[in-house]
Amino acid sequence: MSFGSSIAGLFGHSPIKPLQQHYDTVHECAVGLGDFFAAVSSGNWEQAKAARQRIADLENRADGMKKEFRLKLPKSLFLPVPRSDLLELVSVQDKVANKAKDIAGLMLGRQMTIPPALAGAMGDYLQGAIDTSAQAQKAINELDELVETGFSGREIRLVEDLIEELDRLERANDEQQIVIRAHLFKLESELPPVDVIFLYKIIDWIGDLADRAQKVGGRLQLLLAR
Repeated sequence: MSFGSSIAGLFGHSPIKPLQQHYDTVHECAVGLGDFFAAVSSGNWEQAKAARQRIADLENRADGMKKEFRLKLPKSLFLPVPRSDLLELVSVQDKVANKAKDIAGLMLGRQMTIPPALAGAMGDYLQGAIDTSAQAQKAINELDELVETGFSGREIRLVEDLIEELDRLERANDEQQIVIRAHLFKLESELPPVDVIFLYKIIDWIGDLADRAQKVGGRLQLLLAR
């Protein structure tokens, strides 16, 4: 019997699977931003409202999963992962969903539109953030295999490679942010000042989304280092 399955036998289930399911829901929030932006870009505010509501529902579900994970995680669980690290990981994961909800909520509340000159670059920038979250999901989905192998062998190298790519995606997103902010700076005189302020905020928040996804990989890397 493998280490992971023996743990499952002792405690009914491994805490790793709920952690992975939590990030699956978190990532759905990030993906939902793509649908939300598509609706905003086409000026369909009813569709945007529905997309924002779906993100909010998913964020609420992720929040419930986080709370359940905290309540049900046994205090005397024998795993090569400290209980405190698992609790910290689920908190870091949850912050990705929170930021997705914040972005959609602010844009819908103010009925914010993206200037046509920025639309293409903004779409690519958002997709870069979503891709960063997808890479974090890939890394987290290897955590059960890491436990099975006792954090050793080829599996640990695979996860290190996934985290390296996650870091690269987040750096690329940072670079995209610099370019978009420069574009917006050139457009400032043509736009209402209040709109400019909130556009900068949305640009920053999309960057935060990618940064929070990268932090999920950072927490995973700490587990590898133990």
